[in-house]
Amino acid sequence: MKPRINVIIPAYNEQDSIAFVIKDIPTVVDEIIVVNNNSTDNTAKNAREAGATVLSEVRKGYGYACLKGMAYLENKALPPDIVVFLDGDYSDYPEQLTAIIAPIVQNNIDFVIGARTKALREPGAVTPQQIFGNWLATRLMHSLFNANYTDLGPFRAIKYEKLLALNMEDKTYGWTVEMQLKAIKQGLTYQEIPVKYRNRIGVSKVSGTVKGSILAGIKILGWIFKYSTK
Repeated sequence: MKPRINVIIPAYNEQDSIAFVIKDIPTVVDEIIVVNNNSTDNTAKNAREAGATVLSEVRKGYGYACLKGMAYLENKALPPDIVVFLDGDYSDYPEQLTAIIAPIVQNNIDFVIGARTKALREPGAVTPQQIFGNWLATRLMHSLFNANYTDLGPFRAIKYEKLLALNMEDKTYGWTVEMQLKAIKQGLTYQEIPVKYRNRIGVSKVSGTVKGSILAGIKILGWIFKYSTK
């Protein structure tokens, strides 16, 4: 039987990119949920016109937006089998969603991360601070937990029941690393799939600013060291 697949897209001021993202998502997806994270532009309008379900989360933060999407799923009469998280800036290639979910559908893997490998990245698509941060975080997770991650990429898929069991709680920059750490702790099977990555439309609200990069780094390292003491 075909699995039910829902996509959650946190979006803050992504009016120029969100319709492209939605348009390129494969038709195997049952519902696309865009969480408008207190945007001041036409993100919500453009997402709705492109065919997405649009939710509103006024509290700014990537994690807040993801949690809003999850709360919506919990109230559905027919919850999904697989949840895919995808950014709204068009830096990922949404058409690769079929490759992201394939290990879950075909091999019963619990959790899949799209790894933004150097060979598949456009020049400049990942900032130097992101490259260093990903390297440091994944090396620490390998050293402390014997994890085999190479990236904290936001394009990811997970079985819905496993996602619920993670009891996700981060409200801002630590969402991706929290998910990866809890997946290790709970013994989830996981796999990385190399994905293409291009320069985003617009300016990043995190890696595009010094403040955002520093705060994200502190949050990510905080989660890693928190779990290293458990």
